[in-house]
Amino acid sequence: MAMQQHADLTSLNTFGIAAKADRLARFDSVDGLRELLSTPAVSQAPVLILGGGSNILFTHDFQGTVLLNELPGIAVVQEDADHVWVKAGAGVVWHAFVLECVAQGWGGVENLSLIPGKVGAAPMQNIGAYGVEIKDNFSSLEALDRSSGKVITFNKEACRFGYRESYFKREGKDRYVILSVTFRLNKKPVLNTSYGNIHQELDRMGISDPTIRDVSDAVIAIRRSKLPDPTLLGNAGSFFKNPVVPEALAYRIRAEHPDLVAYPAGPGMVKLAAGWLIERAGLKGYSRGTHGVHDKQALVLVNRGGATGSEVFELSAHVLKTVQERFGVELEREVNIL
Repeated sequence: MAMQQHADLTSLNTFGIAAKADRLARFDSVDGLRELLSTPAVSQAPVLILGGGSNILFTHDFQGTVLLNELPGIAVVQEDADHVWVKAGAGVVWHAFVLECVAQGWGGVENLSLIPGKVGAAPMQNIGAYGVEIKDNFSSLEALDRSSGKVITFNKEACRFGYRESYFKREGKDRYVILSVTFRLNKKPVLNTSYGNIHQELDRMGISDPTIRDVSDAVIAIRRSKLPDPTLLGNAGSFFKNPVVPEALAYRIRAEHPDLVAYPAGPGMVKLAAGWLIERAGLKGYSRGTHGVHDKQALVLVNRGGATGSEVFELSAHVLKTVQERFGVELEREVNIL
């Protein structure tokens, strides 16, 4: 298979950060992936499996091989009276998958419309938005064991999903390549419109009896109004996770800020909105010239052109420090740092 030497990764990450890899190759079949992994130049150096490049920040060149996951396909593999099981290749663009489900009337992922990236990254991150996470409709996934070349099936329990977490970001990191993901979707959708501004957006659209397409359209409209298009302004979406803190800390913050955005997160714990914390710390729209904090959504760090990955990382460190000093809350980066 074709192997590109000294490959430019600028167009392969949504931050638009200039970085290079020693080698770059693409695969669209399991056999093709096995062949690449067995190549001496690949097997004897670090390997990075890259999908849409939408959740990564390159702080230096990658001294190894980048393999672009382009595994295709969307197919129904099982169904009953109430559900349909849909299998998608890991290289399928996530939003394209969501739109196909919406077009077919399969409910469950419409709230995850317009999230950048590919299907293979979805379970790694347990991506979520507007009250829905991947784990809610996840059935199983297939992954290649990089050491043995065997294909292994993981059920929901084996994936150990957490908030923007999974087995594949912890113990299984760099051990497997996700090949496909199967979702159990609803033929009789139950809509989730209570989270965020979905209900208000539907009202604005004049829709009182929404379909999953209406919910998808509303989510797309909300995301476009708040989040920058990475083709126009380099970014990786939400850079920070929403922190989960003890109730006592949330109460202390609310005493000073009655408009604190917070949600129950289990016994004695509260989930806070990281974007609210960053904004109230005075950093919304904060600029360092080539890069900064987005002026409409404080969760998003942006590359206005010419920023290095190290500069963006330093900016994220400044955000962490400022929020810690202002509120006593420790934020965590959601984006993968390389």
